[in-house]
Amino acid sequence: MQVNSTTQTSSTTTSTTTASAPTVDYNAFLRLLVAQMKNQDPTKPTDSTEFLSQLASFSNVEQAVQMNNKLNALLTNSALSQADGIIGRTLTSADGTITGKVNSVTLQSGGLVALLDNGTKLAVTDGVMVS
Repeated sequence: MQVNSTTQTSSTTTSTTTASAPTVDYNAFLRLLVAQMKNQDPTKPTDSTEFLSQLASFSNVEQAVQMNNKLNALLTNSALSQADGIIGRTLTSADGTITGKVNSVTLQSGGLVALLDNGTKLAVTDGVMVS
C-alpha cells in the first residue's frame, strides 16, 4: 500500500505561509473606514458605493482567510490520521534501501517523518511502501 502525502503537504505549507502574513482584522478595517470618512474633504465626498465596495471586498478576503485556516486544520487532522495508521507497521523507502518498523511519526512542515526501530528517519513521501 502506497502512502501519498506530497499534495497535502504542499497545500499545508502554502496555507501556513499565507496565514502567517501580517493582516488587518475586520475591526481595524472598520476603524480605518470611519477615519477615512471623518477626514475626507467635505467639498469632494467619496461615493458611498465605493465604501460599500471596499467593505464587501474586505469581507470576502476575511472569509477566504478563515476558510484557509479551516482547510489547514483539516489537512493536519488528515495527516495525523495517516500517521496513526502507520505506527507499528513496516515502511520501505521508494528505492528499497531503508526499511524498518515505525516506532513514532512526526508531523513537520515538509510532511510526515517516521522514526524506525533501527533509529533511522524516513520521510513518508511518494513511493514509500507500508506493509
